Amino acid sequence: MAVSLLAHVVISDLCLGKPALRSLPISATIADALAALRNSEDNFISIWDCADHHAAHSVSVNVGGDHRSCTCTCVGKVCMVDVICYLCKDDSLLSPSTALKAPVSAILPKIPGLVMHLEPSSSLLEAIDLILEGTQNLVVPIQTKISNYSRRKQLQKPTTAGFATTIHNGFEYCWLTQEDIIRFLLSSIGLFSPIPALSIDTLGIINTDILAINYHSPASSAVKAISRSLAEQTSVAVVDSEGTLIGEISPFTLACCDETVAAAITTLSSGDLMAYIDCGGPPEDLVRLVKARLKEKNLDGMLEAYIQSAYSSSASSSSDDESSSSPPRSGKYSRSMSYSARMVRRAEAIVCHPKSSLVAVMIQAIAHRVNYVWVIEDDCSLVGIVTFCEMLKVFREHLGSMG
Repeated sequence: MAVSLLAHVVISDLCLGKPALRSLPISATIADALAALRNSEDNFISIWDCADHHAAHSVSVNVGGDHRSCTCTCVGKVCMVDVICYLCKDDSLLSPSTALKAPVSAILPKIPGLVMHLEPSSSLLEAIDLILEGTQNLVVPIQTKISNYSRRKQLQKPTTAGFATTIHNGFEYCWLTQEDIIRFLLSSIGLFSPIPALSIDTLGIINTDILAINYHSPASSAVKAISRSLAEQTSVAVVDSEGTLIGEISPFTLACCDETVAAAITTLSSGDLMAYIDCGGPPEDLVRLVKARLKEKNLDGMLEAYIQSAYSSSASSSSDDESSSSPPRSGKYSRSMSYSARMVRRAEAIVCHPKSSLVAVMIQAIAHRVNYVWVIEDDCSLVGIVTFCEMLKVFREHLGSMG
């Protein structure tokens, strides 16, 4: 029954109500990407290549019977974590302002197939197969009520805050992610009985190949692990000497911060970094510690940028307090230094146990807006991690066996 019902599901069904992508051209700088991310409600900005040489290799897209030739391609995505990790590099530490002038391609993930275009009429199974092959974001054209006149006006409109137009090839586009598909499968979970009630241990989907760092280790030693966890849509576990899970350094949390977190990563321990990025903003004692250590390391450029960011945030907060009638600042960075009030995420890890059921772990991950859940024993010792990708493998294998 599951196969016959889901065989008729097309990905446009999952795109209903999704917002159009904000985007930047491949010619943009990292500073442009930073400005765009500061003013976006999405953690990611899509990067598009509309170079003339694509015209000779254009393809046709059909949305609701509307056929158009496509000469623009989404070549990837960037988020605040990409910027933060880039600023943590040795060359960037000396002069962050110079580093931000580099092209956005410098922080664009080099993993092939991370972002893929897909027709709205493609099946759900096609989307799942692409994700299992390594795709994180499916770029799908969406049908809107925008008139041709409105399209022309938007294309002519000057960009603001680093944004380019949301329209490419005459269409608006949206992301389709692992979370979207897991949410959809959860809404039809009864079709897969009895699999959802089985434990994650029984299903064999606990991955023991995890990224971890000691609580007392320098946070700077975790930069490569943070980059990898972003690419794999997981996280970096923070453990003690006995392997007990204490917390995490999550790309999902870092994406809600600003670029000044690079200074904290450069100067603090992993344990202190968890406290620094925890919801509510960084403690004052850690802010002072970051400044002192930047000065000790002679990182004058980063120290200047860090102090300027703190001053700007303080001035903005004072201005907001003095004028309650003034409208709130737009975007997710309308908050105190290094913390986004839009999405409260703590450094406390989301956990389950080996005997937790698949459906319980699915609900837990979706409720916390993460793509993974840590697996621990009763004594809090870390066993592994369960990801959306592993969950999708279970459902895909089940559908394949029934087909």
